[in-house]
Amino acid sequence: MGVREDMKNLQKEVDMGFTRKHFPAGSHMCLIYSDEKERQNIIGKFLNSGVIGKEKVSYFVDSITPDEVIKWLINTGITPPSLEEISLLPATKIYCPDGTFVPETMLNNLRTFYDNAKKGNYQNARVSGEMTWALRGIPGSDRLMEYESMINDVLVTHPVTAVCQYDVTRFSGTSILNVLKVHPMMVVKGQIVQNPYYMKTDDFIKEFSAAR
Repeated sequence: MGVREDMKNLQKEVDMGFTRKHFPAGSHMCLIYSDEKERQNIIGKFLNSGVIGKEKVSYFVDSITPDEVIKWLINTGITPPSLEEISLLPATKIYCPDGTFVPETMLNNLRTFYDNAKKGNYQNARVSGEMTWALRGIPGSDRLMEYESMINDVLVTHPVTAVCQYDVTRFSGTSILNVLKVHPMMVVKGQIVQNPYYMKTDDFIKEFSAAR
């Protein structure tokens, strides 16, 4: 897969499922939420639209069990065979399979996920993850925002569409501010908007490193 073809995929607009407007494949957005029902509705529609669009779809579970996710996906209206097309995986097995979070390793995994999707003749790829795993003191989890920022560079050549979920009742105000700084787009009341707080990767990494 060449860079030129990947850039074409990045420009291709995809259906997000929960909003009428389409956005480019490779969009990186945050869902900062406090309403569980609203979260489930948005994410359920996001995952289902990926299946309908013949995309490779993965969901990284943490705050609830995979079985509980299956139940609310069904309640959202997603039933087999669509449900069987969604890969449900524990977030800790994805982000820190060896007990340590290494951003560079995860970024490579993201590239591989996209490459495998294209090799498998999927139209595109999308993921969504519950980020509460980072609150458990896992070694390396203090680099989460650094990783989130670097994702934006990876998505230029490997346009995985991603929604990162942050529970505002569990993350600190400082953490939420950093979440806003590393996501070009955010979901607000069921709509996707350009994020005015977003910082380019180099600028954020410089600021983040100085603060640490």
